[in-house]
Amino acid sequence: MCHGVEVHDGERILIVGALLSAGLLASLLASRVRVPGLVLFLGVGMVVGSDGAGWINFSDYNVARTVGIVALTLILFEGGLAAGFPEIRPVLGPALMLAIVGTLLTAAVTGLVAAWLFDFSTTEGLLVGAIVAGTDGAAIFALLRGSTLRRRLARTLEGESGLNDPIAVLLVLGFIEKLMHPDYGLADFAWLFVRQISIGAVVGLGVGYLFSFALREARLATAGLYPVATLAAVALSYGLADTAHGSGFLAVYLVGLLLGSATIPAKQTIATFHEGMAWVAQLSMFLVLGLLVFPRDLLGVAFEGTILALVLVLVARPLATVLCTAPFRFSVPEQVVLGWAGLRGAVPVVLATFPVIDGIPRSHEFFNIVFFVVLLSTILQGTTFEPLARRLGVTTEDPALPRPLAESGTIRRLGAEVLEFPVVAGDAIVGLAVRDLGLPREAVVNVIVRAGQAIPPRGSTRVVAGDRLHVLYREESSRQLVSLTSSWRSGPIGPRARPPREMRSRSSVFTARPWTEGDGDATRPSEVSGQPVIDLLRLRRDAPGSLVVLADGRYAVCGSVVVVGARRQVTEWVERRMHQAGEAERAWLRTVLGAVATDLVEISQPSREMTRGGVPADAGEPSGAAPA
Repeated sequence: MCHGVEVHDGERILIVGALLSAGLLASLLASRVRVPGLVLFLGVGMVVGSDGAGWINFSDYNVARTVGIVALTLILFEGGLAAGFPEIRPVLGPALMLAIVGTLLTAAVTGLVAAWLFDFSTTEGLLVGAIVAGTDGAAIFALLRGSTLRRRLARTLEGESGLNDPIAVLLVLGFIEKLMHPDYGLADFAWLFVRQISIGAVVGLGVGYLFSFALREARLATAGLYPVATLAAVALSYGLADTAHGSGFLAVYLVGLLLGSATIPAKQTIATFHEGMAWVAQLSMFLVLGLLVFPRDLLGVAFEGTILALVLVLVARPLATVLCTAPFRFSVPEQVVLGWAGLRGAVPVVLATFPVIDGIPRSHEFFNIVFFVVLLSTILQGTTFEPLARRLGVTTEDPALPRPLAESGTIRRLGAEVLEFPVVAGDAIVGLAVRDLGLPREAVVNVIVRAGQAIPPRGSTRVVAGDRLHVLYREESSRQLVSLTSSWRSGPIGPRARPPREMRSRSSVFTARPWTEGDGDATRPSEVSGQPVIDLLRLRRDAPGSLVVLADGRYAVCGSVVVVGARRQVTEWVERRMHQAGEAERAWLRTVLGAVATDLVEISQPSREMTRGGVPADAGEPSGAAPA
């Protein structure tokens, strides 16, 4: 309704379009004046609302909460999808400590101060503290997208903001129950916590694994259907968890993490779609919450609200951060930045609608206090975060959250996909050469992103922790990639131990014969002429074929013809064969000659045996083509 006049459907759509356009303009303005965009989004809602220009009268807390919950599920899912478990795993400890213990400590300190400032009961004060305790996923994700914060700090904040929303919701629900039922005790609180977290985790992991498997196995008609499937995953996970009295927010975030880690078709299409949906959700949520606020009501809580905001920003959050990150070897500047980056946003404002809807006494006052504290703390922290991080020396030249190298829609229409694989310390492939990654013939590592630089890899380029491998593969190889990437994490992967060099110097039996079906797959043979294959040196791309090392020390060239012998014997056969081979085969045979010669040098050098996770000798290798 606008001024009590009935609004037709076309006018409603026009209003929505105008508000979204205003939100976009606000985001452009925010980047120029270095004010968090969410503040201006809220401002737009306040300006056009009942207490501003009066264009839109809105005071429905139920609708605002519904909009907030839907928006938060989309934002949390996108945050999990963009990260994935491999990115969060190294910082899972500090992220969980900040999300659980940090939220509890922040709520306690802020809540006790709120009770003193506003003459609330202890439970009422703790309810206010619980509402403002959690950081906001939308605010944190928006902040990190434009930040150059060190990757470890960025991922810690990202993980915390995704995991602490369920904790803040549980605290708010628990204190509301305590206010409504005075006999609600600590045991009830603990049971609420255990039930919500366990059900949310089970539903999230279950739906995540189910949809990861289904999306890999299904072949949908168009890439546009894959985002529809992931939207179904979001709705199912939240709905199932919430219906079963579990944490829907936790379930949704876990589904996002699992799908972000999985090898699924049209992944870039899915990521792009959900990034757009998350922005729509942010704009809608902040605008609706801005409409819900009456600015004149904020004047009555301005003085005490300012004190509470300063306590939250300068005392409660930093204290909780120092205590929670102490066991994880963060430096003092890093702890300062983590403490200062605890941005509040729409989450506390949405949570502030809960006591209003439940009819808690003084709940409208709670809402105004929370809104004022969120607005002030966000302006204070959001405008100074990046300069503070730079001043303390915890930024880099690289973006905190790396973006995809390219859109993959065109590649997918040609029957291929691009897999981005982040390598973390402890992965089985750290230290391996690209040619030892076990890729199928229809897949190739076409780019490695290392320290912010793109490296076109050679077969001898070794993988380093922190690399991001971009693998181009045909769709029919997707199943092989799933099991292969699992081996890249935990093993086994790479060549088996090579035989002693003396075996190469003995008189070797030389054979050359046609390849038969009984010999198996010429691309990746497990054995040749009764000898196990222990190392794959080269993979032929234009036709089935490979160059391998056998357990007895001989080389085997596999393809339409199989040739087995010592280095000199194989080299002589290749040189003879080249005179009668076609252009494509000659290119392959030249690759074989170079690989055999290079292998002789490499196995004679200690550098071939690397310390696991160390920096390889060829880390700065000149650009070259992927293995032939």
